[in-house]
Amino acid sequence: MKLRNLAGTAAALAALITVGITAPPTASAANSLTMLGADVSTLQRSDELGLKFYNAAGTQQDALDILKADGVNYARLRVWNNPASGYNNAAKVAAYAKTVKAKGLKLLVDFHYSDTWADPGKQGKPAAWASHNITQLQTDVYDYTYNLCTTLKAQGTTPDSVQIGNEINLGMLWNDGKVVNNDFTNLSLLLKAGYNATKACNSSTQVIIHTANSDSLTNARWFYDGIKAKGVNWDITGLSYYCMWHGTLANLYNVITDMRTRYSKPVVIAETAFPFTASNADSTSNSVTSATCEGITTSWAGQATEFSYVQNTARNAGAIGVFYWEPTWYGPNTGNGWDPANIATSGNGWDNMATFDWTGHVNPTIKWTP
Repeated sequence: MKLRNLAGTAAALAALITVGITAPPTASAANSLTMLGADVSTLQRSDELGLKFYNAAGTQQDALDILKADGVNYARLRVWNNPASGYNNAAKVAAYAKTVKAKGLKLLVDFHYSDTWADPGKQGKPAAWASHNITQLQTDVYDYTYNLCTTLKAQGTTPDSVQIGNEINLGMLWNDGKVVNNDFTNLSLLLKAGYNATKACNSSTQVIIHTANSDSLTNARWFYDGIKAKGVNWDITGLSYYCMWHGTLANLYNVITDMRTRYSKPVVIAETAFPFTASNADSTSNSVTSATCEGITTSWAGQATEFSYVQNTARNAGAIGVFYWEPTWYGPNTGNGWDPANIATSGNGWDNMATFDWTGHVNPTIKWTP
């Protein structure tokens, strides 16, 4: 992972102007963001540990209520098959879905189809599926997706949307579901299984297929053209965008616009975040040490500004939503670590990217805006 810094503000302005937006990007009356999201997958554990959260006025308040007041209307929860910690498994997700829905939030369930982190560089099978071939894996994906969805539906917390895989740039459930030599056959079978299971559970639940390909129009087209050619259906195109890894807002604008028009499907930024400090709260190295994007530097104000820029760019390009990844995972918070095999003592690589500081106080200027 490489930080990508702009040469200067003038260059940033010029790049943005070429795609018809200004810096700072401004809200567009022609389109609004309806999915104003936060991935709060670690919040259940934080609540159980008794961590405290404070709103902009400095008053202690429930974290979801603080996020709602700042504009959030959608919660994203990842699900791992059999994580060593027990957290983020199906039972825990089902339990926390009740909390999410009780707050009046919509629910996005992010299926990783793994026992641990799945991302562009790793897509390991769950241990229980390790010896399964592609035929068996299709049944695994269908059954696991359908069972969790129907559990959620039966308890009155039907997911509003689901992701079939997480950042699956090169496929999922490796190596069987990995795209090799441009062959999308196996991946397409798995994606179809997940899609069909979701629709069998609840036809109105929206299926998102999520990659981290916002960095490159070539890569994005390669992936989504590839699955489309194999007859894969999906409802929303999901992209991750972290400016330090995925480039300029001008490039993001172009990718969103192309994806939206090329496949005639809505686009959502399923993950984004920006650091508020270059310091580290604990013994685990930060995923991002610092960043400078579009002239915005690592700071409390910079975090809010960058997030507003991403939202405005997404809105202007015609996207329907933006999700901030793990805004409540602040540190140091012993007991809610990065490593699911060592949750009790491992640190948090995201403590400088949360929207709450190390004492649990929210960034007073960060907002989710339609």
